[in-house]
Amino acid sequence: MSALKRSSQVAYQRWKDTKISFVTSRADDKSVLTVHEEQPGENEPSNEGVSTIREQDLEDSKKRSCGISETFTVEEAVEAIGFGKFQWKLSMITGVAWMADAMEMMLLSIATPQLRCEWRLSSWKVAFITAIVFIGMMVSSSLWGNISDKYGRKVCLILCMLWTLHYGLLSAFAPVYSWILVLRGLVGFGLGGAPQSVTLYTEFLPVKSRGTSIILLGVFWALGAVFEVLLAMMVMPTLGWKWLLGFSALPLVVFAASCCWLPESARFDVLRGRGDKALDTLKYIAAANGSSVPTGRLIANTQTDRGRITDLFIPEYRKTTLLVWFIWFCNAFSYYGIVLLTTELFQAGSTCSASDNSSMEPRCSLECNYLTFHDYVDLLWTTLAEFPGILVTLWMIDRVGRRKSMAVCFLLFSVSILPLYSCTQRTLLTVFIFIARACITGGWQVAYVYTPEVFPTATRAIAIGTGSGMARVGALITPFIAQVLLKSSVYLTLSVYLICCLLGMVASWFLPLETTGRSLQESTQSTMDQKNTEESSSNACP
Repeated sequence: MSALKRSSQVAYQRWKDTKISFVTSRADDKSVLTVHEEQPGENEPSNEGVSTIREQDLEDSKKRSCGISETFTVEEAVEAIGFGKFQWKLSMITGVAWMADAMEMMLLSIATPQLRCEWRLSSWKVAFITAIVFIGMMVSSSLWGNISDKYGRKVCLILCMLWTLHYGLLSAFAPVYSWILVLRGLVGFGLGGAPQSVTLYTEFLPVKSRGTSIILLGVFWALGAVFEVLLAMMVMPTLGWKWLLGFSALPLVVFAASCCWLPESARFDVLRGRGDKALDTLKYIAAANGSSVPTGRLIANTQTDRGRITDLFIPEYRKTTLLVWFIWFCNAFSYYGIVLLTTELFQAGSTCSASDNSSMEPRCSLECNYLTFHDYVDLLWTTLAEFPGILVTLWMIDRVGRRKSMAVCFLLFSVSILPLYSCTQRTLLTVFIFIARACITGGWQVAYVYTPEVFPTATRAIAIGTGSGMARVGALITPFIAQVLLKSSVYLTLSVYLICCLLGMVASWFLPLETTGRSLQESTQSTMDQKNTEESSSNACP
């Protein structure tokens, strides 16, 4: 009996003297907690009794799958908070940025005819005024995307909009052709960051309302384009193009006055390891929407290497990246092409030859002609086409899917420009241009939805930035087709746009991933998918 007592005392003493230490380390961007048992007299922890526990371990996964919410991700928080007052307010502010972008773009097709007459410019010089804006956007789009992924969506958006405001106002004072080129090029450099408003907006949207909300954001683009035409109708005949450039910066002034309210993306904050700030943002949004964040601990996988173009070409994304780039190119090439063709064809008058020979190709003289009130009215009608284009796309995007919606829009654009090959009266010309612009507007809006959905948070901004850069390549080329080649051959000009959109339809059809109803991924390692796999393979609930 005494021997048993001594044995119990020895065991108790050994247990009492045992030291337990906890060592935290990181592996694969996840915190790892290691428990070591040290026996008396040992300098190093023994390998015996060592267990490794991830903060996002399988036990947490089992509990979450059983409805015990001890941890949650930003994705789950955004879904729980839902769409409410905060998102509506964010829609207004990011929408103003889109209005500013649309007005600066629409400005090109309105001001250049007057500049052609006032400065006696040749066709290629007129085209270069448009092209220099797109050169600036092409050069800066990837840069702004990199800034957005590395330093924040809010910082990027505010910087690029203030830059655009500064040089947009200065360009209204351009005295000669060379100065308008330099200043409008700098405006284009700033506008290269405007698509990052979609990056910021997307990361605050729940899955169910994401497609609809981003498409409706396109309404602000359409409003900006319409407002620019109405502004030109009042300003151009009396005050001239310089005042038009000055007044076109009004949305940028509104944005500058309200940008201090913009929050940083919670998804971006957790990715750079600032979970406390992300949680504060989520609580603020929940309070604004009258809801609450899930209970428990906010978890996320950090990634220090963000905004790298090379990450767009890892095996999982290589094909998608190339196809998305081409789709953006086709959208911008065709959209700005139809915008520029509208004023050029209206100025040329009837495309019918005076000759009765039906085989003779219609030609456009494109001589110096100021836009008339009738031209502005027709331009307004074709600009209004963006609204039905958005509405039709809004109906399709969740029913048909992102890929098929883009393919259908490209196909309908191609069909709608076919009648322009024939002798077309001005009324019918307006109708067909109206339909074509509606289709290409809708297709481009879907591309703005698809791109941030298919790429993870770590590369989302650089993906939109490089896609926008490819779009500017298309926009850079299109003035020389719509304003220079048109002077030589209407048939050849229309054929270029027809073939481009047919190829865009094929590219949309062969995109490898449909993103409808899909959660936004956070890192390039697809950690969320790996986590779901671990959860499904874990033990059943206790």
